Amino acid sequence: MNRKIITLLTAFLALGLCLILNSCFNTGNNPNKKVAQKNTYPSDVISFFDHWNLILSDGSNAGQAINFEQEDFFYTTNDGERDWVVFKTPNAGNTHGTSNNTRTELAQLKKWSPMTEAKLTGTCKVMNVSATGDARVAASYAVVIGQIHSADGHENEPFKLFYKKFPGHKKGSVFWNYEINTEGDDNSGRWDYSYPIWGYDMSVVGTSPTDFPPEPEDGIELGEELSYEVEVKDNIMSLKFMSEGHETKSFTKNLVKSEYTTKAEMPEQVQNLFVPIGQDGVERENAYADEGLFFKLGCYNQTNGKDPKVNKVWCAGAETHGGDIQKQYVSGNYAEVWFRSASIHVSDDAISNAGYFQANDGLSKKIVYPNEVIPFMDKFKILMGDGTSVEDLTKYEHKDFFYTVIDGTRRWVVYKTPNSGVTSKNSSNTRTELQEKREWTPEQGGKLTGTCKVMQVSTSGDARVAASYSTVVGQIHSGEGHENEPLKIFYKKFPGQSKGSVFWNYEINTEGNNSKRWDYSSAVWGHDMSVIGTSKNDYPAEPVDGIALGEAFSYEVNVYEGIMYLTFKSEGHETKTFTKNLISSEYVNRSDIPAQVMKIFAPIGQDGTEQATAYKGELNYFKQGAYNQTNGKDPEKNMVWCAGAETYGGDIAKQYENGCYTEVWFLEATVGAGTPPK
Repeated sequence: MNRKIITLLTAFLALGLCLILNSCFNTGNNPNKKVAQKNTYPSDVISFFDHWNLILSDGSNAGQAINFEQEDFFYTTNDGERDWVVFKTPNAGNTHGTSNNTRTELAQLKKWSPMTEAKLTGTCKVMNVSATGDARVAASYAVVIGQIHSADGHENEPFKLFYKKFPGHKKGSVFWNYEINTEGDDNSGRWDYSYPIWGYDMSVVGTSPTDFPPEPEDGIELGEELSYEVEVKDNIMSLKFMSEGHETKSFTKNLVKSEYTTKAEMPEQVQNLFVPIGQDGVERENAYADEGLFFKLGCYNQTNGKDPKVNKVWCAGAETHGGDIQKQYVSGNYAEVWFRSASIHVSDDAISNAGYFQANDGLSKKIVYPNEVIPFMDKFKILMGDGTSVEDLTKYEHKDFFYTVIDGTRRWVVYKTPNSGVTSKNSSNTRTELQEKREWTPEQGGKLTGTCKVMQVSTSGDARVAASYSTVVGQIHSGEGHENEPLKIFYKKFPGQSKGSVFWNYEINTEGNNSKRWDYSSAVWGHDMSVIGTSKNDYPAEPVDGIALGEAFSYEVNVYEGIMYLTFKSEGHETKTFTKNLISSEYVNRSDIPAQVMKIFAPIGQDGTEQATAYKGELNYFKQGAYNQTNGKDPEKNMVWCAGAETYGGDIAKQYENGCYTEVWFLEATVGAGTPPK
């Protein structure tokens, strides 16, 4: 043979061998990489995919998964004995519908009445749950592997089958949850009741983020097979759970006759787990009787990266690597479930479930504007933390300052602003805050209400400065004269403490030189503004009756015939009321100045008196949102208002990353005319 040809053939064979060896080496060093199996699709392993649409962890609806695979989320593998269908999903990707969680999950194409017959079976093994989370959060380290879902009404879930394993444990728990079909139009009060199968129920949590309960003695290991049967017939859901070496467990539940129609019927487990986060509804008498139901099966990851203070049941605080899927897979921050068999049967009366997919496909990517959550936005304009001012808030949002979120049950409007940005003309502080377009005198009156929760105050500041670590969530502002503020509603929390204080300030409408103006602060829950530290990092005692970050409270500001009536409410706290005359001052003489004011304002030269008629005849307007009181100014210039906080040179992204900002969420709010007090 020609020597040149032999040389070329030898080189070609060597190159081929090198490529093969390199491929083997790369596969062996990436255990999370799927090993390709030629011409074996999931539909070859379990031949029932014509009954389902497949929802992937990128939020997309892949349709019927016949002769389909996706290398990151949905494919086949072999464990040395048989083929399995792999469902895999990271802690963070894109979600489907209004969920907080990613899923690679089948959703049934038809829906059916609980009065007819339907059955789902599955044999699976959970191969991974997230390596990170918060042990206090019930959903941490968990995955749902089977469901019944409603396609109508609130779209709640009468059946969810969970697997959950804490880090460092060999065995995990299997439990199932029933979610009530909440009475009324407001579904925010919905809750789950959890039944243990092997191991614990959902309510067994840790006492700190890294404190885990004892390992369950009768639990299921990762990689250990389990089977389930879910059958609905004549209104009754019958459940059966099997695993070799474990006791077979069976349950029944009536889907059309509720046992939770009154508060008195709420189980103790629910009172301990859900009531503290405001999920305390009751169920409609006929439960799911009038709704179409459908099955789901796969890997619905319950461990997300959302902050636990948003929702202490469903927001797991896990690592997400900024949504980078491959980094999550390498670091173990994902859920993975393998199925080797499954079946489905529904009656001939089942009808198309297309409406569910039409309503939910792409929903998580659709913008819900603040004015769709709180409709009064047409009555306000806004100034944001970068100095942007917007007059028309119809279908407006800003991803850094003003937008909407879901906390697991409800949608809120978010107001967010850094310690340092662009301020209004007479202020040292940034704000993302609404300003009412209408102006009114105290004699004419007005009313503002709001239900909110403060999610963040600055983590840096100076404890000696009264304004440090605080934000204003509602105001009355004068538009004339000195343009002072007869009302500011504050939230303040010192670093390292669980609870903060809510207080309100009245600023005098100063007689003469306005540089002498001061605030008088009244405590609502916790301390008033004057309670400060003795040194920069020395904090006063945590308030016993304070409000935690993420804890909701409501306020009503009602100005009627010159008198301001204030009402503050929060579940589990005493309701507080106050009145203040806005047209006749109680501070016209120096002898009228309160001791509190002499303590914190007089030392900085702010010790004026007030006009006898206070704010009488002056035009005022309401403000609402997040007015950050923690700035980066030197405390030596003003030991009340200059907080000395970190600002990272005004870099907003760095301030957000390092906790140097404030964030306030509003669930509802109203504005209008003042009304006679009750």
